[in-house]
Order: sequence, then structure tokens, then C-alpha cells
Amino acid sequence: MAEESQQKWQAKLSAKLTGSTADQIWPLLEDYCNIHKWLQVLDTCYHIEGSPDPGQPGCIRYCSGPVISVEKDGDTIIWANEKLLIMDPVERYLSYEINESNMGFDNYVATIKVIPEDNGNKKGCEIEWSFVANPIKGVTLENFVSYMRSILDTMAKRMEEATQG
Repeated sequence: MAEESQQKWQAKLSAKLTGSTADQIWPLLEDYCNIHKWLQVLDTCYHIEGSPDPGQPGCIRYCSGPVISVEKDGDTIIWANEKLLIMDPVERYLSYEINESNMGFDNYVATIKVIPEDNGNKKGCEIEWSFVANPIKGVTLENFVSYMRSILDTMAKRMEEATQG
């Protein structure tokens, strides 16, 4: 009997920043192994493998979040190993894949872009976060997108606050 193939999940989210330029925001994302500074769901992030320059493709970062209670297994730390696929400082985007995690991700690939506002004003930019992944067991796409929206909005707010001094 043939297995029914599941459709891949994909979504594109964006957050507008009105007080910061793309040139101010990009270096914060370009610092690949310090994403935990901007994501409230992470406690730590550091380089574990690949190029010693964390901005080079092939670099793998370890990211972990707070301890969560899992009924049958006790407390556990959520974690993921994320491999940088491409970083383009001219176009201000990076792509990465989650190649190991304990959160159910399978074939998750994301791209994060910083897009300057085209409004004649020097201030303002947009962070765009898109992803493609296999469905996560026990989670709906709608709930996952809502979760990612929360992460992106908080990240954008923190980055804008950091660039405002």
C-alpha cells in the first residue's frame, strides 16, 4: 500500500520596523551564533561545527531554550542544531536548515531577509522570515505560523530597541 505523502508546510511572515534602517538591523542577524540575543525562546546559541567564521556556509550553531516540562519524560531543554546554508551581506539575507532537534522539525529550511523601506525616508525596514518544512507531528500549520509570528514580532521589537540606543 502506498504511503500518502504529506504536503510541505510553507509560510512567509514579515515585521516592519519604522525607526531602524536595514543597515542597522542586518549586522544583528549577520551575527549568526548570537541569535539568542533577539529571540525570547532561546537562552543560548553558539558555534559547534564547521567554519570557525560563523558567517560562512556550513557553520552549525547550537540553540537551546528554557527547560520545559514534558509529562512522560520529565523536564527537558528544547534544542536545535542549525546549519548556515548561505549568507549574503549585500542582499541582506541568510538561509539555514535545522539538521537536528528535539522539537519535531523535519526538513525545515528558513530564509531571513532584511528589506530596506522604499519610502524616500532613510528610516524603516522590514524583516521577512520564510520557511519550508515537513509538518510537525501534533502541531497544526496555523498554530506553528502563529508561534513564528510571535517570535518574529518580539525579535523585531528587540532589534529596533537595540538600534535606538
